[in-house]
Amino acid sequence: MKLFLFLITLIFCINTAFAQELKIETPAFKPGEKLSYKMKYGFFTAAEANIHVEESPIKFLEKPAYHIIAEGKTAGTFDVFYKVRNRYETYVDETTLMPYFYEENRHESNYKHTDKVTFNQNDHKITAAKGVFPYTGKVFDFVSVYYFCRCIDVSKIRIGEKFDIQYFLEDGVHNMSITYMGKEKIACSMGTFNCLKFNPTIIPGRIFRKDSKLYLWITDDNNRIPVKAHVEVIVGSLTMELSAASGLKYPLNPVSKETD
Repeated sequence: MKLFLFLITLIFCINTAFAQELKIETPAFKPGEKLSYKMKYGFFTAAEANIHVEESPIKFLEKPAYHIIAEGKTAGTFDVFYKVRNRYETYVDETTLMPYFYEENRHESNYKHTDKVTFNQNDHKITAAKGVFPYTGKVFDFVSVYYFCRCIDVSKIRIGEKFDIQYFLEDGVHNMSITYMGKEKIACSMGTFNCLKFNPTIIPGRIFRKDSKLYLWITDDNNRIPVKAHVEVIVGSLTMELSAASGLKYPLNPVSKETD
């Protein structure tokens, strides 16, 4: 299930590089938006995830906030042998979309982990269960980062351009290098979409081969929704696809729709 968490992290972090210098304009989402994903190993559905946005009943520094919730769980046979029930929540400023507070509750078989993370944007310090972490630039939790970066203009990005991203997860601020690969039409269960393609760098090890490749496709429209991720593993490959989307701020217009 850690691989599922890795793919979810990429979905939310893929555009962080643009956030280092650019400012957001109009949010690309609104309260009530809900996205659903399925991860497959071959023909088998291994896990499912749901992410939704709502108005926060809690204010931070007397300012209104969005409450964004991501939930992931194993499915089918995978749920029998290694049950996972994970929940991640973040509260972000409605104007700047910078995070105030992040919380995660992970139940993975016999393993349980919780963390509460406070972002002090003025002092550039993050307070979490494992300590206080100073940082420079813009740093997000792995849920808030994508919602911030969906609002950044990427119209001038060039093929082959590489970026480094920053996000906080569990034990500190992490970095990842990402390459923009160009535009492609990608099919998922909801249809075929015009997409932007990215290639994040992955580290070989117990899950990934030395030559493993990971790709992520995001809709090339005002929504900037991830529709597909594909990664090669030691044996076979894993694919995550968008399975449902509702409450979007802008119409989701596929090039063609899937038929039964």
